[in-house]
Amino acid sequence: MQHIVLIQPPVEDFYFTFKRSVPYGLASIAAALTQRGFYVDIVDALAVKKSVIIPYPREMDFLNAFYGEPDVSQFSLFHHYRHYGYSFEHIGKIVRDKAPFMVGISSLFTPYADIALNTARMVKKFYPHCPVVLGGHHPTLFPREVMACDSVDFVLGGEGEVSMPLLAEILDKMSGDVTPGKKIKNMSPDQEAQLSKVPGIVFRTRDGGLHLSDPAWMTDLAAQPMPQLNLIHQKFYQRKGRGSTVVVAGRGCPMNCTYCSLGASSTHARFRLRPVEQVLAEIQHNMDYHDMGFLDFEDENLTLNRNWCIALLEGVCGMAEGGDVELRAMNGLFPPSLDDALVKTMKRAGFKTLNLSLGSTSATQLKAFRRPDVRASHDHALMLAEKYSLEAVSYLIAGAPGQDAMQSVEDLLFLASRRTLVGLSIYYPAPGSVDYGICREKGLLPDHFSLMRSTALPIEDTTTRLASVTLLRLARVLNFMKFLKDQHMALPQALALKKEEAFDPSHRLESSLKLLQGFFHDGGIRGVTPEGRVFEHQIDMALSRAFIEGLSIPHVQGTL
Repeated sequence: MQHIVLIQPPVEDFYFTFKRSVPYGLASIAAALTQRGFYVDIVDALAVKKSVIIPYPREMDFLNAFYGEPDVSQFSLFHHYRHYGYSFEHIGKIVRDKAPFMVGISSLFTPYADIALNTARMVKKFYPHCPVVLGGHHPTLFPREVMACDSVDFVLGGEGEVSMPLLAEILDKMSGDVTPGKKIKNMSPDQEAQLSKVPGIVFRTRDGGLHLSDPAWMTDLAAQPMPQLNLIHQKFYQRKGRGSTVVVAGRGCPMNCTYCSLGASSTHARFRLRPVEQVLAEIQHNMDYHDMGFLDFEDENLTLNRNWCIALLEGVCGMAEGGDVELRAMNGLFPPSLDDALVKTMKRAGFKTLNLSLGSTSATQLKAFRRPDVRASHDHALMLAEKYSLEAVSYLIAGAPGQDAMQSVEDLLFLASRRTLVGLSIYYPAPGSVDYGICREKGLLPDHFSLMRSTALPIEDTTTRLASVTLLRLARVLNFMKFLKDQHMALPQALALKKEEAFDPSHRLESSLKLLQGFFHDGGIRGVTPEGRVFEHQIDMALSRAFIEGLSIPHVQGTL
């Protein structure tokens, strides 16, 4: 039985949410490989609470102006840039010791593409003759760029559950008495022809060119086996001592949002839902074997098909009496899809929070995003959340091409008076989306793949980078106000801060209250260093003052 290792690489960024890094996709591919008779290991380089401070990449030096000072206040954003997870060397040694027949590396997100390639290089360094395959969203869209790395032997574009087993079977037949890595260098015409039949495959041909296949998409999700979640480091992903996992109940999204790389207007496959019975069987398996206490549906739009969703949730209710398992849909819910019966069923099934996709309150911006105006349905969803004692988070986008920064202030003010937490994301051009093409045409794309992330404030158009970081900080200030409301604390009066004033950094709440008084007084957003020194963050004062002027303090709502 041939041994295959699948790798989730580490991450390098200003922050990382470990609880959302469950390698579900690799578990799905592992199940397909196991079904074909292969022995599979998942090396999850992120399943360790370890991070190392590293220098900013050179292309991110401009961010020092915004993140350069450490801040321990409630208004803090980012400061250190870190490597999260195993070192590349450790991954290479693990692969060498496991001595697999083939290695597959996940490369989902374009800003982390170099990390996936560095992982491939380290695998080749420690175990040079093993074929290395890269798959995921980034190689699907940029196969030529990925294959420019000599350490990558194959790219599998699209969904790997079908193509990975087929490639493994062909390489198994090719291996014979020669290690597969060496054999690839000397393919016969017949072997090359066999490889070319693998859906979604990209490889170097005997004449030095590239064979490029169209990405492969599954047509029947029901035909795929249950993800092999036993290969995931379950203990690492626990919450409050109980199992935590994700489920993907469908693929794609039928909506046409221009900023999304997974919707109907993107280069990806159509919207597909798994049979309810299959999803329920997977959830039941998790409950039976992992004492599951938390489940996140990683679907792009879980509730769009109302009847399907209610059937799914009713099934969950039948297996999890009393809401013993907390459910979330952290990618966001489309507010018009939520009605009283659905939200009531969500509550019964174990939902405690509604993550609502608002986008913007501007009709102009919504038209640019190709999104409907959901303000009324958003407020109706908040009313239902309150009725059924659910918390809420409302997601906004700021800094998109052509987006008005002052309108983004209006978006924040809209949410100030509503019972919801603010989730503000700075726009980034997602490869495969309509907006990515628009940014390319307008010359707005960053020079490096690594900059295509919100934390890098990636584009500068009608919203400047200074405006973007200001909006991020205003959202933090607003959420602090909501926190105070939830604690039944009055918002403080405006008060000028004394020059050279120092705070006790161990008293974070008290220090942040004083900073809020200073903010109300002059619009400045300040931080506190670990030594207690108060300093000014660089912000767009016009935006900050517009926020204060538009804020009705008596009407600021908490989240409870």
